[in-house]
Amino acid sequence: MKTSRMSVKELLQSEDCGKEVEVKGWVRTKRGNKQVNFIALNDGSTINNIQVVVDMEKVAEEVMKKVTTGAAVHVEGLLVESTGSGQAREIQAKEVIVMGEADPEKFPIQPKKHSLEFLREVAHLRFRT
Repeated sequence: MKTSRMSVKELLQSEDCGKEVEVKGWVRTKRGNKQVNFIALNDGSTINNIQVVVDMEKVAEEVMKKVTTGAAVHVEGLLVESTGSGQAREIQAKEVIVMGEADPEKFPIQPKKHSLEFLREVAHLRFRT
């Protein structure tokens, strides 16, 4: 079955669970352990993120090390009903491709409150707060 590229907004509203999909966007957060990682992905089509569940047996560890907050990624996988609370749909990833890395040392855009002094020094982050 051919995958179809969709926006995060379309995926969150979709009733086509069990369908192969692909989505491109920016990583808002990543958490997990050695078995499974969870990526909150957003493409700007909605304020909400879609959760991507990554089975570490299917995706190389080297690829997941490059997935940091702000990185641009392309995800292919299966759209399913979410078993977790907070979202109705999620993507079970079959492939994750990092299209653009975001080095946390050069681009410190972690999802935390930054001090006013820090934001004065790193002006390009002001609009994100």
